[in-house]
Amino acid sequence: MSRGNLALKNNMEQSLPIRVVRGHKCLASYSSKVYAYDGLYKVVQYWAEKGVAGFTVFKYRLKRLPGQPQLVTNRVHFIRRKGHKAQSVLPGLVCEDISHGQENIPIPVTNVIDDPPLAPEGFTYVKSIQVASNIKIPPNGPGCNCEEGCTNPKTCSCAERNGSDFPYVSRNGGRLIEAMGVVFECGPNCGCGPKCINRTSTREMKHRLEVYRTLEKGWAVRSWDYILPGSPVCEYVGVLKRSDELDNVSGNDYIFEIDCLETIDGIGGRERRMHNVSLPRSHANRKDAKKSESVPEFCIDAGSSGNVARFINHSCEPNLLFQCILNSHHDPRLARVVLFAADNIAPLQELTYDYGYALDSVVGPDGKTKKLPCYCGAACCRKRLY
Repeated sequence: MSRGNLALKNNMEQSLPIRVVRGHKCLASYSSKVYAYDGLYKVVQYWAEKGVAGFTVFKYRLKRLPGQPQLVTNRVHFIRRKGHKAQSVLPGLVCEDISHGQENIPIPVTNVIDDPPLAPEGFTYVKSIQVASNIKIPPNGPGCNCEEGCTNPKTCSCAERNGSDFPYVSRNGGRLIEAMGVVFECGPNCGCGPKCINRTSTREMKHRLEVYRTLEKGWAVRSWDYILPGSPVCEYVGVLKRSDELDNVSGNDYIFEIDCLETIDGIGGRERRMHNVSLPRSHANRKDAKKSESVPEFCIDAGSSGNVARFINHSCEPNLLFQCILNSHHDPRLARVVLFAADNIAPLQELTYDYGYALDSVVGPDGKTKKLPCYCGAACCRKRLY
């Protein structure tokens, strides 16, 4: 015996566990495979047999160690099926489509944690941003004069606003090149058509998502498909409100601050993303006058109305990033917020983004600082969400 065979034999004799990773075919992956971690096993037996070519082949019997998360291998095989017939046999299925047909792809909900298993309650699924009655959305801004699709950054006025280049590459339906302070997409007054690469974030959802129950983090979201870096996943949808008019904000964990201006300048500990974007003069002047402020003027409240994005959890080492996008009006205070893949994301891996809370930044109704532990499990975990 030598190499891998000898190692497995030694593992058995020394009672050392081994990690098992299984490979599955996946045409969307660069390597044409996707790998699923199946946990720790122990080698309980090995023996030698003659192979079909006449050589000696060593075989091993493995037993999975108890107390580990449920196996995902069967689910990897499951997601290769298609349609509602496959969904009907999804383990723990409590809702076939949480969007109730609003999305172009059904979003099932599974719960194998609770007994009896329940579906999410207390909110209404909406596909697009709802605007509070006291907020007026600016009129549509000027567009480019491109025909059919935008291809020349030197002649496209939308590309000029993005620093004289397009923010997306035209691979796999459009992928964000890098995170920016704000992305100017083509809008209603542009001459290009709906297939223009600079309309990437406004297209229908293209990945099969699932909302599922976790043991410590409540509800979570994962994809059944392989997601490439820079691919749009979903928009953060809810009710557009003024930040200073929120009620019971300390008990609402579904508020997303539209911090486009603050991100451009790196205010309040945010990672600075300028990238030579061209802001309208009125907002550029306002940005310079309020550099000391770190609280955005507007936010998206998904507490009572929202989409699948409201179930995406925080991680100190996320695989998603958020991007502020303007495609109709050009007011960065009211930008859309879209989540993009920050890395290669394998099927069934939980989707996460960094909520961006500063420690000790949340105060309860009693005036005391609230503390919430973080269960993201990342190696660089800060141990607290806020």
